[in-house]
Amino acid sequence: MSLYSRRGVSAQKEEVHYAVKDLYQGLYKKAFCKVYPDYLTDNDDYVNIMHADGAGTKSILAYLYWKETGDISVWRGIAQDAIVMNLDDLICVGVYDKILFSSTIDRNKNLIPAEVLKEIIDGSEEFFELMRSCGVNIYYMGGETADVGDVVRTIAVNGTMTARWPKSGIVTNEKIRPGDVIVGLASYGKAIYEKEYNSGIASNGLTSARHDILENYYAQHFPESYDPSLSGDVVYIGKHRINDIKEILSPTRTFAPVMKQILKKHFDDVHGLIHCSGGGQTKCLKYVPDFVRIVKKDLFEVPPIFNKIKEASGVGNHEMYQVFNMGCRMEIYIPENKAAEIMDIADAFEIEAKIIGKVESSEEKELIIECADEILYYQ
Repeated sequence: MSLYSRRGVSAQKEEVHYAVKDLYQGLYKKAFCKVYPDYLTDNDDYVNIMHADGAGTKSILAYLYWKETGDISVWRGIAQDAIVMNLDDLICVGVYDKILFSSTIDRNKNLIPAEVLKEIIDGSEEFFELMRSCGVNIYYMGGETADVGDVVRTIAVNGTMTARWPKSGIVTNEKIRPGDVIVGLASYGKAIYEKEYNSGIASNGLTSARHDILENYYAQHFPESYDPSLSGDVVYIGKHRINDIKEILSPTRTFAPVMKQILKKHFDDVHGLIHCSGGGQTKCLKYVPDFVRIVKKDLFEVPPIFNKIKEASGVGNHEMYQVFNMGCRMEIYIPENKAAEIMDIADAFEIEAKIIGKVESSEEKELIIECADEILYYQ
């Protein structure tokens, strides 16, 4: 059993998918978010999209950093994480404007004071203002803040995002076909709308990564930061203090500004969009059509944060690429003759972009990733 599993998490969320397998899958089964008829007005020309996600256990990293350094501003990054993990999922069905967001914050009041809540709420509004300046209008609809110390050991920061969108502007992934190339957008660097360099870590895989990379000091001084039922040999077994590896707290980059331009100028050329979030570089397997082979043979050079996690955990490339984005968090499936124009748009935002792979025909759906001197296979 992998360390990931022993810590009570799963990269592919197999049990979650089993629990919801009989639910209505929406109008388009391969769309990245569920797309529903416009139940609000019964207008056949529009659809409703709603999505829920959050910062995950990255909030625990923020908690540890705040307790150790006293820097309460770290919580503004967690606010961005919770928003972007929703926003960039909605982008993948073509939505980039007139979006509603409602936050859900569950906290242990004895450990998380009002000042932290204020940072999260103010950080949310600060991010919405930034997006509005980029032409991506998100409206903050409030939300729920609950004091549930018996349920949540520290804090959980989540949210729900919804939009009403023209059906003709939806990306369903059904157009992905053999011959398409995959343009990848880097998760790291410094886009023109970012204040500082982004490590590319986003908000996935951090339950296991934080235990691999942080030292046992945190188990001894902050027992509220982990599940007490875990075996001691998988709890904070690394060698770093959190202030030495602050890049693990880089706020999740949004691709909304660049994707708005791509979708407005090249909607008919975009055959599919994949946000490499939970499931990392294997996320595409769930959303591409059957009978295709995805070959990724020219991914970006792996950013340092992922190499640090790999070194600390001792896991192989097969698991790393199944859990983390490894430096590429947005995939655009497009005809090869349109790739240069897409990359030019990304370049204008100072986001690195390149062709990372291609789509081939296959008797069964599969994914091949070429990395360093190893070829990884997934189905």
